[in-house]
Amino acid sequence: MSELIPVNIVIADRNYRLRIEPKDEEMVRKTAGLINDKITEFKANLAGKDMQDYVSMVLLWFATEQNQSGIELVKWQEASQKLAALERQLDRALEEGA
Repeated sequence: MSELIPVNIVIADRNYRLRIEPKDEEMVRKTAGLINDKITEFKANLAGKDMQDYVSMVLLWFATEQNQSGIELVKWQEASQKLAALERQLDRALEEGA
């Protein structure tokens, strides 16, 4: 296990000091940037009372995106299984014909 490094991340105008593995730093910074970009987008396009409203909207957006990604993964896995079954049927048919 590698040594944890301290990083400062700003989300919704608040500073957070985290200790993470060096390999995760780029991903954490990109994710924080994406969160802040979405907050800015929601502030420009939707009515909200305070920053908590925008953070909540981003959380809902993120959870929905993750759910959609999971659904897409399941669809790809099902398609892969069906293709593998079709391949086995073709192999059997070719073996029988030979």
